[in-house]
Amino acid sequence: MKITAAVLERGEVKGNYAAEKPLTVREVELAPPGPGEVLIRIAAAGVCHSDLSVINGTRPRPLPMVLGHEASGYVEEVGAGVDDLAPGDHVVCIFAPGCGRCTPCAEGRPALCEKAAKHHGVGELMTGHRRLSMDGRPVHHHVGISAFASHAVVARQSLVKVDQDIAPHISTLFSCAMLTGAGAVFNTAHIKPGAKVAVVGIGGVGMAAILGAAAAGAGQIVAIDPFENKLEVARQMGATDAVKAGEGVVEAVRDLTNGGVDYAFELAGSVRALETAYDITRRGGTTVTAGLPHPDSRMALNALKLVAEERSLKGSYIGSCVPQRDLPRMFALHRRGLLPVEKMLSHRLPLADINLAMDRLEDGSAIRQVVEIG
Repeated sequence: MKITAAVLERGEVKGNYAAEKPLTVREVELAPPGPGEVLIRIAAAGVCHSDLSVINGTRPRPLPMVLGHEASGYVEEVGAGVDDLAPGDHVVCIFAPGCGRCTPCAEGRPALCEKAAKHHGVGELMTGHRRLSMDGRPVHHHVGISAFASHAVVARQSLVKVDQDIAPHISTLFSCAMLTGAGAVFNTAHIKPGAKVAVVGIGGVGMAAILGAAAAGAGQIVAIDPFENKLEVARQMGATDAVKAGEGVVEAVRDLTNGGVDYAFELAGSVRALETAYDITRRGGTTVTAGLPHPDSRMALNALKLVAEERSLKGSYIGSCVPQRDLPRMFALHRRGLLPVEKMLSHRLPLADINLAMDRLEDGSAIRQVVEIG
């Protein structure tokens, strides 16, 4: 079938995206779903820094590729062997699915699935196939989703069925931002009620971490970001304090928290932000990073401090979540008003404005943008 999709054909584009137009909205061929696959109509897709990182080269991926990984939509057709979904079902896309058979999956850590990592790294679906093409040549899938499109074929494991009464522009924000940010709070850190928390980097994932910390009963939540507009929104979402990133930020946070926080979350995707998060963590505290810097980035670590102060430094991928378990829990908290994810939605836009959306990410004027497609 013919679909409309935003295709990235050249990488290493750094800035001025509306003018450079690295993403071309054009007609692409989408093959039917094979065994274990599902055809969905994309209703909404979030715009995440992980998409921008492919464009600017921070996260190298094979090209050409249809980007987009945070999304929700409706099932239109199921492939052979898929018997638990039906046309019309409302689904949320999962960019880190689990096969259920490898060692990480057996340990209850599907985000680290070896099969998904192998196939997604080369632009395939988890099934090992590519279903996109244009001009007679294959087009790669972005982490098994490719949601900046009118339709997508994905592996069954890349979908979680959700209730019909949740609006797609809301459910899509749980696909990546909430799973990653709130999941890092709930699952990776297991923060305790009354704890002191800091979040470094207040984009969509950072805002989700603030919401998660508030829902988990944190006693103090410090938001850290270079953009004043984001700090103001963070206050509205539950941050008790806001500190502008830059010179003197470590001393300022230590003063605010009487020596440092129990849990610091780095969600900016930069080594400098991670070093800040580590430096504002108190003795005996935990630093969690869910940002994705360039693969060549390195962090200098005071090894003595790690031991003598009994520090913990932990990585968190998609919030250490088991999506089939955690999404229903998060939606339940949302219904109770404890995860008001709609507060982070700064822009709703058509697919034609996808390059403009990347400029907003770059200049910090957006928190979470949602492309409404169908």
